[in-house]
Amino acid sequence: MRATPPLLLPLLRSNAVGELLAWLYLHPENEYSTIDLAVRTGASQSTVSREADRFAAAGLTRERRHGNLRLIRADTDTIVAKPLTDLLAVTFGPLAVLPPLLHSISGIDEAYLYGSWAARYANQAGPPPRDVDVLIVGSADDDELYDAARTAERVLDREVNINRISPTSWNVDLDDPFVASLRSKPLCSLIRKRSTS
Repeated sequence: MRATPPLLLPLLRSNAVGELLAWLYLHPENEYSTIDLAVRTGASQSTVSREADRFAAAGLTRERRHGNLRLIRADTDTIVAKPLTDLLAVTFGPLAVLPPLLHSISGIDEAYLYGSWAARYANQAGPPPRDVDVLIVGSADDDELYDAARTAERVLDREVNINRISPTSWNVDLDDPFVASLRSKPLCSLIRKRSTS
């Protein structure tokens, strides 16, 4: 059964393709192994390898080998690099831009995208998201979250709204209308658990 093209960018085959390209093009200074990209996107390593083959064949990426590792990076010299980067920033960008910004902030237990962006990612019909809504569960410093949101806005070219709630509110106060509303609609995790193996 074929996957439905993502509503965030229907030109692509799947959300996995959008996420992989976003990681590569929104961090062009970095090169990633297929294992690292699989962890960052939640895609299987075989999916990442297959898509990496397609990206290389299309001239979108450059690769090099380091021992057994296949290291991949965006080819920023191609004529499509700038428009593709811009398009990825406003579609799949939140999944590639926000995790590194949030990773350095202590006190974050969980982080999710919600609202219109998460709905489009879940393939619920609607117009392109005009902003990005982020839920932080934990005790992170509001000033640090504000700074992360402003940094993300510069890359994503849209407003980033961060709401922080306590773990108790998220896990215990299920009658809270805000929590109940969030839990009844699509959420997209920004923190992927890394494998310890």
